[in-house]
Amino acid sequence: MMGNDIFLSTHLDNNEEKRLLDTVAPNVVQSIRAFRVLELQQEAAALGQHFLYAYCLDAVTKQQVLGKIATSFGFPKHFGKNFDALSDCLTDMIYKAGKQPGFVIVLEQLPNTQKFDKEAREVLLDVFRDAADFWAEKKIAFRVFYSFE
Repeated sequence: MMGNDIFLSTHLDNNEEKRLLDTVAPNVVQSIRAFRVLELQQEAAALGQHFLYAYCLDAVTKQQVLGKIATSFGFPKHFGKNFDALSDCLTDMIYKAGKQPGFVIVLEQLPNTQKFDKEAREVLLDVFRDAADFWAEKKIAFRVFYSFE
């Protein structure tokens, strides 16, 4: 395989191709590390899963970070820009919309500012961890990758 193909070209003994996310648990929140956003997007498409991406570098406060996520993910206009509203949008609202194929989510460049400090980042990631647990109970993949500024 060459170029833009998203799978690794390693052939296993049974001739199955190894997928990019084979080594990633189906319900996890982890640092993006060696993964590239484009590859994650392509893998989500290949798996038929939703790809949600939020670039948060220019956000400074909790409301701005939540606003970036809401806009990027297409949340309703009435989204409350608080962690409870985020949780509802990531779980119940989507679940009530019908059967879901799975999710690959990227939160890129989460800020490190006085108004969005380490504690705020951890609360945000906890909301995504709780959502991952919610979807795990329903046997739906929910993988979140994040990076900090």
